[in-house]
Amino acid sequence: MADEFDLHYGLDEATWARHANPLSGWSRVSTLPLLAFAIWSRVWLGWHSVWLVLLVMLWIWINPRLFVPPDSHDAWMTQGVLGERIWLMRSSHAIPQHHEKVTRLLNIAAGLFILILGYGLWKLNFGLTIAGLLSAMGSKLWFLDRMVWLKNDTESNEVKSLHNQI
Repeated sequence: MADEFDLHYGLDEATWARHANPLSGWSRVSTLPLLAFAIWSRVWLGWHSVWLVLLVMLWIWINPRLFVPPDSHDAWMTQGVLGERIWLMRSSHAIPQHHEKVTRLLNIAAGLFILILGYGLWKLNFGLTIAGLLSAMGSKLWFLDRMVWLKNDTESNEVKSLHNQI
């Protein structure tokens, strides 16, 4: 059953299944550094750097569709992607309360670090660019780690609920 997020971003069940492949998740980690490099390349390429930015944007769109669904859900990245899907559906499916505040703070932090990255790229300040990039990526990976926890908590609660019904 598709939700509003899926319909808006074109991520249906099959695409989410493919994106859960750890190769998709780990290769997607490359997108922010690649995008930063593409934007910074305006120093050498001028307006031709737009082609690099467009190429990275194409990679961002293709990546979740490129890989086959994983054979198992044991990989950390797979669990993170599945947890992220649970997080995105939180308006229609309750999630454990202890995940709400931390995930919101991590997303806010990542957003602030993206602003620092953007400012660094605008001003061509290497220090701010690297600081923003590494901090944003760290926040995202911490968020993914929390999504693994969310997935495991959600599955654990579902199992407990089933046991209580028996």
